[in-house]
Amino acid sequence: MFIHGGGWRIAQASDYALMGEIFLRAGAHMVIPDFAPVTDHGGDLRPMVEQLQRAVAWVYQNAVHFRGDQNRIYLSGHSSGAHLSGCLMTTDWAAMGLPTDVLKGALLISGRYDLKPVRLSERPGYLTITDEIEEALSPIRHVDRIVAPLIVAYGSNETPEHQQQGRDFAAAVEAAGKPVSLVVAEGYDHFEILGGLARPSGLLGRPVLEQMGLDPG
Repeated sequence: MFIHGGGWRIAQASDYALMGEIFLRAGAHMVIPDFAPVTDHGGDLRPMVEQLQRAVAWVYQNAVHFRGDQNRIYLSGHSSGAHLSGCLMTTDWAAMGLPTDVLKGALLISGRYDLKPVRLSERPGYLTITDEIEEALSPIRHVDRIVAPLIVAYGSNETPEHQQQGRDFAAAVEAAGKPVSLVVAEGYDHFEILGGLARPSGLLGRPVLEQMGLDPG
């Protein structure tokens, strides 16, 4: 499953069809869910997370119908999609009637994992982040819930905030005794880094396929 970015308010699944080839060629299915932009919900991020939680549940419950393996669901996300993916990796799946480890691993690219700095940025112009939302949807504050290996990545030419958030999140996951690897894409910016996932020999394509137990070719 790939969760696209777009500042929580733009882009759609069809914009990211190129992400599918690397996984399809390696023998996996690719699911890129659409979800309503945050502006459709008065700036509240929680409905987006809930939609994606339901998407994960749907894939788990229906994988058999498209010859998928419900016990091998992996996640990738970029930018705001990496934040949303972090929320999925820290979801209490048992409370939703799903296995705690419904997600077997994730690649999080150039995300924000603590919403406090986001509240202090220009984004509050269209985001409504209360203390409750900040606490609930900051994955770095819930690393104890992570049960699967993570790859955290960012580019060396990204903003200092993106780089710091990536380092801090990976460090917090490691400090909690969870499996995590940090990938720094030297010379890549916030958008160029996504190209490293589109190729099996790419900076991100190879490690994510290896995480999934698939042959990069």
